[in-house]
Amino acid sequence: MGKKEKAKERREKRLQEIQHLMTVPYSDDQRWWSKETVAVVTGGNRGIGLEICRQLAAHGVTVILTSRDPGAGLESIKFLSEVGLSLIYHQLDILDSSSINRFIEWLKENYGGLDILHCQPQVNNAGINFNLGSDNSVENARKVVETNYYGTKSMIEAMIPLMKPSVVGARIVNVSSRLGRLNGRRNRISNAALREQLSDVESLSEELIDTALSTFLRQVDDGTWASGGWPQVYTDYSLSKLAVNAYTRLMARKLSDCREHEKIFVNCYCPGWVKTALTGYAGNNTVEEGADTGVWLALLSDQPITGKFFAERREINF
Repeated sequence: MGKKEKAKERREKRLQEIQHLMTVPYSDDQRWWSKETVAVVTGGNRGIGLEICRQLAAHGVTVILTSRDPGAGLESIKFLSEVGLSLIYHQLDILDSSSINRFIEWLKENYGGLDILHCQPQVNNAGINFNLGSDNSVENARKVVETNYYGTKSMIEAMIPLMKPSVVGARIVNVSSRLGRLNGRRNRISNAALREQLSDVESLSEELIDTALSTFLRQVDDGTWASGGWPQVYTDYSLSKLAVNAYTRLMARKLSDCREHEKIFVNCYCPGWVKTALTGYAGNNTVEEGADTGVWLALLSDQPITGKFFAERREINF
């Protein structure tokens, strides 16, 4: 059996394990949440985002589904109501500061804050990517980076002051991708010095992340990006997700100083190659499987985990 066959076999075995875990109900001592627990899901109108909303609501959490397009969001709310789930809708564009501010005021007035933030870009839910198949165009690189990274960053910064104090801690879950790994065998940054800087969580900073992205976008503009040492496949998407991963680790470090009962745990996860619009519905995983780890992280109760990267309910390397 070759390497590809063995990898496929391992993946299929793990998916079978996930399918089993998804059927195991939470016990009473695991259920730290109640109907008073508020979860905000960005990009919740379709794909993985919609499935995250469905699963959280099915577990008894109060879910606020948000989307840029009110029509699409309300249609999703209607769809979920038809399967017996009641969710709340509010319009939210994570690239529009005025939209975020309106959402903040509404959330404070109606719920006093939130307990769970499930943050993902609002185009194709798990992210925006204009490349299909072997295509690697960076024509839309700026939009990809702004949506996947800066939109996520803006939303997290806006929501942190509204995270409710609790014994178990508030949770932030970022949808990311293995394509954004720093030290993967494939598709990594070839600049060893930059990789080392981004790997060192103690010296990691927003300035370092933003400078790397600015350098890439500048090279896209002047046509020199191909020789810049950036990821070789889905370059702009991969780099935007690398930034999300780095920002997750940075925020986990910053939030580690929060006082007891004011803890905020922030992690990211890769849903895998999921059958959604992002992959042209050609993925290996169903949306139920793709959403599972994100929901599991949001509801985790047995140990405080923060600043980690997960896939299929297992920690993976950044």
